[in-house]
Amino acid sequence: MGGLAMEEMPLSALFEEARKIHLGASESRADQDVVKKGCEMLQKCEDMVGKLGLFSSNETKEDISTNNLKYLLVPFYLAELTEKIKQEDRIPIVKASYAKLKEFFSFCEAMELVPEEELEASSRGGSAPPADRRALKIARFKRQKAAEAKLLEIKERKERGGRSKRAAALSTPVESGEEDIPDDDSEEERDAWLATINLAICKAIDLLEMLKREEEMLSAIKEKQLKDGEDVFSRDALDDRTKKAETWHKDAAARVQYSRPAQPITCATFAQDVLEGRASVSQGHEHKHQPLIFGPASIVNGSLSTERERMIAQVFQPSHRMPTMSIEDAGLTEMNIMNDWQEQTKKAIEEATTSWHNDRPLRRKEEDEEDEDEDEEAVMKARAFDDWKDDNPRGAGNKKLTPCG
Repeated sequence: MGGLAMEEMPLSALFEEARKIHLGASESRADQDVVKKGCEMLQKCEDMVGKLGLFSSNETKEDISTNNLKYLLVPFYLAELTEKIKQEDRIPIVKASYAKLKEFFSFCEAMELVPEEELEASSRGGSAPPADRRALKIARFKRQKAAEAKLLEIKERKERGGRSKRAAALSTPVESGEEDIPDDDSEEERDAWLATINLAICKAIDLLEMLKREEEMLSAIKEKQLKDGEDVFSRDALDDRTKKAETWHKDAAARVQYSRPAQPITCATFAQDVLEGRASVSQGHEHKHQPLIFGPASIVNGSLSTERERMIAQVFQPSHRMPTMSIEDAGLTEMNIMNDWQEQTKKAIEEATTSWHNDRPLRRKEEDEEDEDEDEEAVMKARAFDDWKDDNPRGAGNKKLTPCG
């Protein structure tokens, strides 16, 4: 079937090829050409289903045969693949995907496949309270997990049955694709397709909400751009700017080896002029910005010559004190202060590290002389006290108090 053209392929083979493309695009980032090819196949499947008249509006899920149940998923697969198409104008893609999802949801509703709570929420729209919406999302999540678990259980059961049959009958191995859905109209195959449809319904409801929000945001952005008159940069223009920037960086890297580095730009206004091409880096800039003058002082341009002009200039002035320098001047002043402080600190450290070793013997000599002076004073004081004790023996001044005195 792979060598046949799309027009020559039967419906079942065409659907299987499109389903494989959808599965690959869902699990990984598929190529845009493959995604568009899958969309064409699903559109062809949709046309063939309509021409064959496989479904009727007065039928339910019990009236549809097992072999035809899988074709209910054609609009859902087409909507998901359409949503993955990339182009500059995203709004038509979102609208087309949203329309296909609504078609799939309406058809499942006619087939009595949509739960009652989802139908009630769809009829109410977005007017439900937050608690009800949260409970509905939780129930939907549980149904989605139950469908995924059921599909996994059916797949494991089929794999075990296939291994047992091959071991018993030594039959030929099953080809790719046939292990997922058996060819016979069995109850297991019907349960697998119904679980797949229930899973698709849960995903379609979430995707409908997401696409609706995306369309609203894109429409609002487009209206704002049209209202403001802003020109949206095209991808070619952005690529051209990227190439110019890369070329400039390469040339600068080659020139920097043979050129002297320029002085750093510390003025924000001058840096903006350089970035926008109004000035060159080599131009001198004194970083002088006069502070803004408000009130009548701005009329006379600050040239106040008489007392009357000074009094007039004080009218309608701000309540707070105006700055006397710009941010650039303050930064340069602080940088100079820091440089001076670093130089002084470095000089003090050098003096301390070079002089302490030479001054140490002198300090030690002075300390020794002070200790010797203190020792001589202590000796002289002790000798004087001994002489006084010799001249004044103990009890010499108390003779009148003695009985024999």
